[in-house]
Amino acid sequence: MAMFEQMRANVGKLLKGIDRYNPENLATLERYVETQAKENAYDLEANLAVLKLYQFNPAFFQTTVTAQILLKALTNLPHTDFTLCKCMIDQAHQEERPIRQILYLGDLLETCHFQAFWQALDENMDLLEGITGFEDSVRKFICHVVGITYQHIDRWLLAEMLGDLTDGQLKVWMSKYGWSADESGQIFICSQEESIKPKNIVEKIDFDSEWGLEASGCGAQDMLSSLALQVRTRVRGTCLLTPWVSSAPSSVIQVF
Repeated sequence: MAMFEQMRANVGKLLKGIDRYNPENLATLERYVETQAKENAYDLEANLAVLKLYQFNPAFFQTTVTAQILLKALTNLPHTDFTLCKCMIDQAHQEERPIRQILYLGDLLETCHFQAFWQALDENMDLLEGITGFEDSVRKFICHVVGITYQHIDRWLLAEMLGDLTDGQLKVWMSKYGWSADESGQIFICSQEESIKPKNIVEKIDFDSEWGLEASGCGAQDMLSSLALQVRTRVRGTCLLTPWVSSAPSSVIQVF
């Protein structure tokens, strides 16, 4: 990490102002990408700058560097870094190996086909050459998805989703996230009901501006009353009819 931190300060200066798009800085930025891969570090802004320079200077495009950028972006799921990087690569390069394989892996992860992801990765392990900590970073993302999706999950299923882990390896991840197992082979993740937080929503409707009604006049007031009767409010899942409407020119209806 010492080399990464040192380079990060220098790269930060390069990315300021017009030098950000100077192709002469590409060599430095590409070495920085390789340092991120080796030291399990990450700098999205610098990586996007590399891809932008490739867009401006197609002759300088480096498939290996682009592949490393995409793999590092996958390690930062569920953030949208992978999509940002993918959109900056033209279609012709997306069809090249190994970029095509990495995009396929990314699609499997984003659609939560985790078992298929590990199988595809096992067939393309050469992609991870020089990438430190990739598999554990992916497992963190998978644990995040499991944590917001399941209350209970079978032990064997979780082990498969995390890449066919041994019992000892699985216990390490369970301990990290505070998950517990019972004798039947079920793993308790969390009670999803406890994570649901009710929200109070206040909506203000200006009838004058929305429908061009004038505050004065009997017809406008009657229409306001009619509209107010159609407004429904939701209180913790129960719909209630709101018959009240202010006599003020600009009526405000509160929805909880």
